[in-house]
Amino acid sequence: MNPKVRKIDIYIVIYKHTLHTHTHTPPLLPTEEKKETSMAGFGGKKVHQLVVGFGGSGLGQVVIAVAISFFVRIFSAPGPAMLPENENDDVPENDSHDNDDAPPSGKVTPVTIRWNNINCSVSDKSSKSVRFLLKNVSGEANPGRLLAIMGPSGSGKTTLLNVLAGQLAASPRLHLSGILEFNGKPCSKNAYRFAYVRQEDLFFSQLTVRETLSLATELQLPSISSAEERDEYVNNLLFKLGLVSCADTNVGDAKVRGISGGEKKRLSLACELLASPPVIFADEPTTGLDAFQAEKVMETLQHLAQDGHTVICSIHQPRGSVYAKFDDIILLTEGSLVYAGPAHDEPLAHFSKFGYHCPDHVNPAEFLADLISIDYSSADSVYSSQKRIDGLVESFSQRLSTVIYATPITIDDLSKSRKKISKRTVVKKGCWWKQFWLLLKRAWMQASRDAPTNKVRARMSIASAIIFGSVFWRMGKSQTSIQDRMGLLQVTAINTAMAALTKTVGVFPKERAIVDRERAKGSYSLGPYLFSKLLAEIPIGAAFPLMFGAVLYPMARLHPTLQRFGKFCGIVTMESFAASAMGLTVGAMVPTTEAAMAVGPSLMTVFIVFGGYYVNPENTPIIFRWIPNVSLIRWAFQGLSINEFSGLQFDHHHSFDVQTGEQALERISFGGSRIRDTVIAQNRILLFWYCTTYLLLEKNKPKYQQLESPVDNNKPHLKLEELNSEQFDQTLEAPPVSQVGSNQPLESPEVDLVGPFVLEGAK
Repeated sequence: MNPKVRKIDIYIVIYKHTLHTHTHTPPLLPTEEKKETSMAGFGGKKVHQLVVGFGGSGLGQVVIAVAISFFVRIFSAPGPAMLPENENDDVPENDSHDNDDAPPSGKVTPVTIRWNNINCSVSDKSSKSVRFLLKNVSGEANPGRLLAIMGPSGSGKTTLLNVLAGQLAASPRLHLSGILEFNGKPCSKNAYRFAYVRQEDLFFSQLTVRETLSLATELQLPSISSAEERDEYVNNLLFKLGLVSCADTNVGDAKVRGISGGEKKRLSLACELLASPPVIFADEPTTGLDAFQAEKVMETLQHLAQDGHTVICSIHQPRGSVYAKFDDIILLTEGSLVYAGPAHDEPLAHFSKFGYHCPDHVNPAEFLADLISIDYSSADSVYSSQKRIDGLVESFSQRLSTVIYATPITIDDLSKSRKKISKRTVVKKGCWWKQFWLLLKRAWMQASRDAPTNKVRARMSIASAIIFGSVFWRMGKSQTSIQDRMGLLQVTAINTAMAALTKTVGVFPKERAIVDRERAKGSYSLGPYLFSKLLAEIPIGAAFPLMFGAVLYPMARLHPTLQRFGKFCGIVTMESFAASAMGLTVGAMVPTTEAAMAVGPSLMTVFIVFGGYYVNPENTPIIFRWIPNVSLIRWAFQGLSINEFSGLQFDHHHSFDVQTGEQALERISFGGSRIRDTVIAQNRILLFWYCTTYLLLEKNKPKYQQLESPVDNNKPHLKLEELNSEQFDQTLEAPPVSQVGSNQPLESPEVDLVGPFVLEGAK
């Protein structure tokens, strides 16, 4: 049998298997089956023609066939969101057609969250010690009420918020235990919708506020099909969160001024509220805002709580007017619970029982922060403040069972909400092509509107071309021009690759954070995102190599034919795309932009060394001979050299002089090669980096720590005694607790650490 015919059969089998495995089509009728078979056969022939024309023969055809199968698997994947891992059970059959992605009708399902004995510890391998981030923390959050988690820096506010939201990053050194219930039923973080507003407000900077919300609505709520209904829904959100005045303003970033910090925070809330989640988490929403903007943001959260949402936020030290908006508060210090219950005057009354009174005209939040903070100004102040805090913690732990929260929901509402919460409320994503077109639209707007970056890249491309053209000005046909031409082609390949790489690694890590958040909400799949990003960047990415070639080529007087100029520009453009794809892989592999900027150029330096100019491929050590085959610098340099030297005649005066361009190519081991080989190799490298990026993004999805069963740790602690009525009357003349800026530290009396004690003001 002809080997080529057998290869065709292999490709068709791969193609058919990919189609039938990943399209999930229903069984066909006999007549339809015949059509399907003929279409699959036709597709197999097309695939074979593409493979033969693109991959050459032998191993190259197999690699291209596998790559095509991989891409068919990505781009033919079904649209609906995957269920979370290990969460496929307890899904009622009659809930499969539930309209979970429908816009909210104005009524929010009440959700009460209760947690008990939450412990979180981190082990240190080097010192073999354990540090507790949270210690036996209990409490609850109710619908219609704004709960604030307060405490000094390092008290565990963000850790507790992440535990409640199921957003605590997993680590082998981390141990998390406790009980977490939603409406009285143990529930995982993926079984209900929630909004999580992080401290960092990350958006696509070139989109306006309205465009950001509109695109997010189309991605998260595909059931809203008409443009009029979607615009009305977005306008309602803009009015609700006070974003009407900046609706048509670009979001902006550090390079381009856009909306203010408070408006960005409210935009984050708007994006999270699209699916009308019953629970809202906000991690220090006032960070980086002035007093006015901070109050406006907290006012927005208060209104959301009044609408029936369960709102939980962490906050460091709010102003008095912000503290007045809280319905409930939780006070933490060093991971321990000092107070949990209603806000306003209740915590002040609680601490006054132990002799600590808040002076008149003093912000209660400042008083509470001073009371539960350790004073490190001296050894005595550390001792006394630590002893006071230990007593407050132990006293409240004894009273925790008597703390009652206001619960504005009835038994009927609770039973109904339990039924709703028990359903799997995964947001239904639209079809693959709809996701692709929406993401392509967004990627194009972001790339084409980024004027500062595009101007800088255009200026650098033209400036580099002018500098190189001036150094290699109008090269002739002398023997010395051979080295000049090779040097120019090498620096051209290096400059093009480095420009594309540095731009990508400087931007993609931040964009990846946005993509991870959107994918976690089930907005879209990874395949359409990567494919749309590739297509959107083709026009912009191709413009800069073309500018570079248009200026450099005539200045250096390279092979002066229009066809050679077109091939020159095509090779550097393809190299630019390959370097950009490599930047995506680096950005997907490392966690931060700084790390990407360190890894990317270092990896490119290795490719430069084996780029074909500094080390001849024939002299490369055996263990490194695979590097030139994957070096995009080498393949670009090879293609540019073949394009320039083929058919070129040089001036010669001796028999050992190089007379033709082919002889020059032989000296650098490029003899017998073709530009077609270069293009195929560059496409393979591009495909490899994109597939690697896809796999890394899938593998590096955020993983969160799971709650384990609580462990009882009964240890003796200090206990505060409440003052009786006579003692309470005597405390009226006791010195008040010190405030921020005071030189007097918070102190407790000298008492025995073993037994219970009475705090300052009790004598």
